[in-house]
Amino acid sequence: MEYRQLVRTVKQATRNHAGLMYHRLVLRKTGVDAGDVGVLIFNSSLLSPTPSFTSLIVNRYRFRDDVVTHNLSGMGCSAGIIAIDLAKRLLQVHRNTYALVVSTENITLNAYMGNNLRRGGDPPHKPGRRPGAVQSYGCVTQEEDEVGEVGVSLSKELMAVAGEALKTNITTLGPLILPMSEQLRFLATVVLKKVFRAQVKAYLPDFKLALEHFCIHAGGRGVLDELENSLKLSPWHMEPSRMTLYRFGNTSSSSLWYELAYCEAKRRIKKGDRVWQIAFGSGFKCNSAVWRALRTIDDAGESPWTQDVHVLPVDVPKVVPIDETSYQVPI
Repeated sequence: MEYRQLVRTVKQATRNHAGLMYHRLVLRKTGVDAGDVGVLIFNSSLLSPTPSFTSLIVNRYRFRDDVVTHNLSGMGCSAGIIAIDLAKRLLQVHRNTYALVVSTENITLNAYMGNNLRRGGDPPHKPGRRPGAVQSYGCVTQEEDEVGEVGVSLSKELMAVAGEALKTNITTLGPLILPMSEQLRFLATVVLKKVFRAQVKAYLPDFKLALEHFCIHAGGRGVLDELENSLKLSPWHMEPSRMTLYRFGNTSSSSLWYELAYCEAKRRIKKGDRVWQIAFGSGFKCNSAVWRALRTIDDAGESPWTQDVHVLPVDVPKVVPIDETSYQVPI
């Protein structure tokens, strides 16, 4: 194992990103030429240099001069789903072309090297007032600690805010995908509560009746545990998210694509299957995408899981002792 000192400069961060761009591989796997791509969308929440990454990609891979480009930043872990929605809308305007979405993250300038590991505090607000918008806005923020080290601060209200955002998202998504039986059960509880003032527990629809696979943003074990319980999912449904967190950690907006690639590498995706991707992002946002498989995936080809798929899943204990003699912390 080789130890290298972390160099935190814009130049190094941009170089790291440029070295990990596999757009040529994506184009080769799909059989699409760079000249046929009419829309290019890139998202990286924590790094937005000048020239933009879309300009870097267009210049390196010789995209055509009139390609429509968008560079998304500051949207957190849900930016990948937002990029997909933007691509969908642009393709409705720019017809008969392809859209390439590059979803990634860069922590070179945001790898927290300080000692303040507490969760961040609340944003400034007037005493006695606690607007939900302020609470949501301030639960995930990029900031400096007392000695100037940059990191991402999470407030103690994060889980509550995420729960409310998920509830709103489910309320919007449910009527579009759920079978009528589940919609009627949900509607019945709403009528009982709102019209008859009955003290009944809100009915949470069974999304497993409408979806075969679930890709939940691997933001941490606590997030996955909470959603597993709330949505009543099985360990099999949670496996792509948990193995992504185990193998790659929290990779922000790109975690959903690692999870989808896991399903493909495990040959889980069959023709007609539906996949639900759920992402949470700063602001606060909860975004969903539902995909339907057009064909059965028998061979995923080159994949980030190629070397590990035969030994996964593995059991991940909730508590693991840390051997402080086995590693060195850079000073």
